[in-house]
Amino acid sequence: MKRKLIAAVGVAGMMAGAAACGNGGGDEGTADAGGAKEITVWVMDGSAPKAWIDEVNKEFSAKHPGVTVKVEVQAWKGIQEKVTTALSENTPPDVLELGNTQSAGYAVTGGLADLTKEKGKLGADAWQKSMLASAEYEGKLYSAPWYAANRVVVYDKKAFAKAGVTPPTTRDEWIAGLEKLKAADPSTQPIHLPGQSWYVLAGLIWDEGGELAVKDGGKWKGGLGTPQAASAMEFYKKLQSYSTAPKDKDEATPQQSTDIVPKGGVASWIGLGWEAGGAEKALKEAGKEADFGYFPIPGKTADKPGTVFLGGSNLAVAERSRNKELAKEWLALATGKDQMTKYAAEIKGASLPNQAAAQFTPAAGSFAEAMGKAGVNGRITPVTPGWANVETEPNPIKEFMTKVLKGEDAAKAGADADKEIASRINK
Repeated sequence: MKRKLIAAVGVAGMMAGAAACGNGGGDEGTADAGGAKEITVWVMDGSAPKAWIDEVNKEFSAKHPGVTVKVEVQAWKGIQEKVTTALSENTPPDVLELGNTQSAGYAVTGGLADLTKEKGKLGADAWQKSMLASAEYEGKLYSAPWYAANRVVVYDKKAFAKAGVTPPTTRDEWIAGLEKLKAADPSTQPIHLPGQSWYVLAGLIWDEGGELAVKDGGKWKGGLGTPQAASAMEFYKKLQSYSTAPKDKDEATPQQSTDIVPKGGVASWIGLGWEAGGAEKALKEAGKEADFGYFPIPGKTADKPGTVFLGGSNLAVAERSRNKELAKEWLALATGKDQMTKYAAEIKGASLPNQAAAQFTPAAGSFAEAMGKAGVNGRITPVTPGWANVETEPNPIKEFMTKVLKGEDAAKAGADADKEIASRINK
């Protein structure tokens, strides 16, 4: 998804290969301590524009002229298994990109270097607090947040204008607008919202003061059998009633941006940047013209947008790195204010950099502008190694949603889901 996110907004020249080779090995430290050295950096396909990575390495090489940085681009498919294997070996990559929901899982295995003492050198005080949470585990820092992205509401400007609807800033205004859209054109979905868009539900639960799961003593327990989750699901059900999307599918089944929206009949939908870009491309290929507007998912009151899930990536140093200090220096450089500012400008708002001071100024009315406004109220899923087990299909959160949408009592469906969540998350 991250690859598509950047590609969708037209960022050119994604990094396609590795830098020059080096001898590697030797004592830990700078080149002066043991001859020619090399550090290896793994980044995911589409995450790092070539112009930016070249800038980082140029600045790093100026400080360490005898050190070669070998950059290797990895594919998303099968990456978790590849990283797990690499971290257990004696010659792992020195620096590597990790999904922000995966970082805790790798930290608990001992595969990542403890960076807690380096917080000052890394500039951790400037990092977005919502992103920092994903980089820590049990009070220690194991990675540096790099970038993140979140969903916003994408709408058809013509449909909204026809119905006399303007972008809402509260939930009540949102529902009122959907009613107007429904009255103006009964053949069009006021909003396309599949029944299992659980990242959207997560934001609504957080808005109600609830959690997907909470730690109770030494164990985790699910948070869906609560009044907060029931209230969030009630609002989700209200939104979903304006959609003809199936109640037992998520936004990728079928892919809403390329399989649903381009066919027409959709006044609004909730998606990521790469989805908006994909929809525009698909419409163009079909001989149509996209005229999208964007707004943050509304909150309960106008003073704050709705909470959103922040998906993204962190950069970490392998515990078994043979040049750990050099790796930490490269990491500090790449995730610091100067290089993050250049990164944000290079990707032109496709995602949010790890600190507010590095924000790219997006065009008015753009997806990036709406994402930035929403991202200040971002959250991530519970930071625990067992969370990955919860997301494995069949996802109990998705099943909970479908049950409630089909009429089952939210408290009962939530209690059943919580049993499954507890079983999985505590493994």
